[in-house]
Amino acid sequence: MDRAAAARLDAADPLAAFRDEFVPTDAIYFDGNSLGRLPRRTIARLGAAVEQEWGRGLVRSWAEWVELPERVGDRLGRVALGAAAGQVVIADSTTVNLYKLFGAALEAQPGRTVIVYDADDFPTDRFVAMGLGHARRLEARTATPAELENVIGADVAAVMFSAVDYRTGEVADIASVTATARAAGVLVVWDLSHAAGAVDVHLDEWGVDLATGCTYKYLNAGPGAPAWAYVRRDVQGALVPPIWGWFGQQDQFAMGPRFEPAGGVRRWLSGTPPVLGLVAIDAAVSLLEEAGIQRVRAKGMALTRFAIDVADDRLSPLGFSVGPPRDPARLGSHVALHHPEAYRLSRALIEEAATVPDFRPPDVLRIGLSPLTTSYADVWDGFERLRVLAAGRAWERYDPAPARVT
Repeated sequence: MDRAAAARLDAADPLAAFRDEFVPTDAIYFDGNSLGRLPRRTIARLGAAVEQEWGRGLVRSWAEWVELPERVGDRLGRVALGAAAGQVVIADSTTVNLYKLFGAALEAQPGRTVIVYDADDFPTDRFVAMGLGHARRLEARTATPAELENVIGADVAAVMFSAVDYRTGEVADIASVTATARAAGVLVVWDLSHAAGAVDVHLDEWGVDLATGCTYKYLNAGPGAPAWAYVRRDVQGALVPPIWGWFGQQDQFAMGPRFEPAGGVRRWLSGTPPVLGLVAIDAAVSLLEEAGIQRVRAKGMALTRFAIDVADDRLSPLGFSVGPPRDPARLGSHVALHHPEAYRLSRALIEEAATVPDFRPPDVLRIGLSPLTTSYADVWDGFERLRVLAAGRAWERYDPAPARVT
């Protein structure tokens, strides 16, 4: 295997032209699963929103803005989530949406006393589940998605899982896990933060009831961009969000004394929508719409296979290993490289080799392979820089990981 193989794959890549749709970077960027790169069109769209809609239109622009949470939500649902219109709304952060969805699921099961979540899930997911469980004095059981059938029962009130493991990149069997929970009369809240925009998702087809996720990773909507919430049409009328806000009110401008939840997915709004964030999401999703999520997923799996092959060939002699899992179909455009000095090597890559990975304790270099921005040559060159640093024991030039990340 050599760099010519990467060049051949790039020459045949049907999505290669989309790299020019993003602002250039002087580094090899493997961290799009933390923060996606900036689309050029987002700059123009935000500029127009600031100068024309806000600057000149002022409050009159709310006639256009007020429907953005649902309109952009419908577009995101159609392009990236496999969701029909009227089920996705853009609102708040992932944490707040997890609270809303999980809280509503618990309220719908007042006689049940157990919650289930993954003990190794992303911290905010665990913390939201634990916090709501603590407030309601519920028992907690932990399991991975694959282990749900071992802990599910008539006493379980709600379940929370991530669709893609943030450390390993493993994709959960969302349809199967959801079916297991449904058979027990339990709602599952899915976090798709590391899946949306990278995995070909079919929420409607898979029978998912509740889901949320951020927009600033593979969806490239920018730092702090608002999250989205999916509430299946079948359960919208039965669930009431635990946070009541004026944008979720039936007659929003009546300013009445009581909260009457709006019909449909709009009831999951709370405060005033972040207009500029919504505009950035819409611009980024338009790019994904042009590329097509099926082609994006196909390239993501191909990049993953190439990265694993290069790692096996060039990095394994230096103490690196990949996965598990190793099957690209079971990974969300994300490869976990294990090495005892992963933390210090991540520092060396960033500071000496203009290559940006991510580190996750205890020994993982996360390699995010964003299909619209990562080339096969990026993989080869980035891994070659890593090989040279590891061969020269570059980690010895850096302090060990601080206690807070171990």
